[in-house]
Amino acid sequence: MLGPVDYFFWLTSFLLEACVVVLALFRRQFLRYFSLNLYMLATAVVTAGQYLVITKFGYASLAYRYYYYYSDSLLTVLLFLVIMALYQQVFGEMQVSRYLRVGAVLLLAGTAVFSYLVVQEHKDHLTSRFVVELSQNLYFVGLVLTYLLWGAVLKLQETRTRIVHLVLSLGIFFSAYASAYALHNLFPEYSVLRWVSPLVGAWLPLAWAYTFTRVPEEARLAPARVATARR
Repeated sequence: MLGPVDYFFWLTSFLLEACVVVLALFRRQFLRYFSLNLYMLATAVVTAGQYLVITKFGYASLAYRYYYYYSDSLLTVLLFLVIMALYQQVFGEMQVSRYLRVGAVLLLAGTAVFSYLVVQEHKDHLTSRFVVELSQNLYFVGLVLTYLLWGAVLKLQETRTRIVHLVLSLGIFFSAYASAYALHNLFPEYSVLRWVSPLVGAWLPLAWAYTFTRVPEEARLAPARVATARR
């Protein structure tokens, strides 16, 4: 049963997600950060859809379970596009965009195949188990990609403050979800995902809204601070 706290985080997440997109449109930066804004727009739509599904079928319904995991997997794939866009910005001067795109496609395909192989023995519940396994694996892959990106930021001494903020916020986001899934597998009797999901869902748009309102495009970090972050 959902309470006032659940609806508070729901409404807060939706408003923050919409805020990021509106800020990008208002500042004429929607296309510059297209993948990021596409993800935020899709997240806002999914958040509104969750409310409608729960209102009609209930929080404990199978319909909501399917909606949650399928939409979550789709959003995570869109978030991979955000990560790839950040990779391209960090490695922009190395002319490796084509290799990054190919690598991203192969990685997504490999994750899907791996998830299928894990659940293929449970043919009676193949669809439901597959989408849960896929969603979980996508978060762990996203975590690895984000940490590799952060390592590249430190190695190349990336000084663009916005890029640093965006990568760090993604690192916290994926770390929280990956940890929640790990705890859920260890202690399935506790509703870890139910409590972590709304908190993390509000965190990412909040962090990005702060970045786009408080961090100018031309802001740069001192190289010494980047080097300190490595240690």
